[in-house]
Amino acid sequence: MLAYIIRRLLILPLVLTGLFILIFGLYSLLDPYEKAGLYVRDVTELKNRDINDLIEEYGLNDPPWVQFFRWVNQVLHGNLGWSTVANRPVIDAFKRFLPQTVELALWSAIPIILGGIWLGQLSAVKQNRPIDHFGRVFAVVGWSLPTYVAGLLGLFIFYGLLRWFPPGRLSTDVSLYVTLSGEFKMYTGIITLDAILNWNWWVFADAARHLILPVLVLSYVSWALIMRVTRSSMLETLRQEYIMTARAKGLPEKLVIKRHARRNALIPVATIAGITVAFLFNGLVITETIFDLPGLGRWAAEAARQFDIPSLLGYLLFNGFLIVIANLIVDILYAVIDPRVRLE
Repeated sequence: MLAYIIRRLLILPLVLTGLFILIFGLYSLLDPYEKAGLYVRDVTELKNRDINDLIEEYGLNDPPWVQFFRWVNQVLHGNLGWSTVANRPVIDAFKRFLPQTVELALWSAIPIILGGIWLGQLSAVKQNRPIDHFGRVFAVVGWSLPTYVAGLLGLFIFYGLLRWFPPGRLSTDVSLYVTLSGEFKMYTGIITLDAILNWNWWVFADAARHLILPVLVLSYVSWALIMRVTRSSMLETLRQEYIMTARAKGLPEKLVIKRHARRNALIPVATIAGITVAFLFNGLVITETIFDLPGLGRWAAEAARQFDIPSLLGYLLFNGFLIVIANLIVDILYAVIDPRVRLE
């Protein structure tokens, strides 16, 4: 197991190098005037200095390989340029918007993964029964329904008609209390977690109320894919000879499903679940925009609208890094779920 993990870790620097080269290739398409914005740490540098001086200072007319190593050095030192959308350095914008995305991702990940696996397993075990037919219709509708449509329908029903789950991060009175009151301390920027650390259940309840609807929308759209993959994998596993042998030995059906079928059926599901969670942490552009959540996705959408190149490249770099790490975790999960993978 340890040797398998070490082999995967040794490949990681090569993958990250490829990621840097790919993003730098996009960066190279910019002209020197646009590239200058990726190096400045303060907007005053753009306002008070001649742009040609900045081009000369940062060597933006140097050969591409020289610019590549200089840019990588800047990135490794946390300088990703200036975000005009957030009016602060890109790295500071990440620190500001990341907690909201992490909060939404953490609340969504567990119901998405566990709910999708449970529904897929139930549908496979009850194949061709009413619950299976309902599950397949449920999955097709969820997979066919765009996120923005599901979000708008959810807002119309649960906020417009029922007034249950409002958009935004906090209600106005709670937001004023959190930002202006010296009693509430922000430890992580994740409101629900900070509310628990402050033992303030009023703030926790309000923050959770605002998260319920986007979590439901994300779960329903994501359940469809995980459920279908789980169902197909479970059906294939249930037809294997070792499952028939376990049943012939008189093992209870629940034990056959739990110990023999489900574990092997989870291998393809791990890939889908890992990438799904990675995209949650990347920032969901549509969901955060519809529900007025100040996270990475909404920031990226505004950066694209205003052609804020440093913010977009920083967001792209973060996305790529997260996908690489997610794939590494999925590879390790393969070895945990199926010991045969460790010997390959």
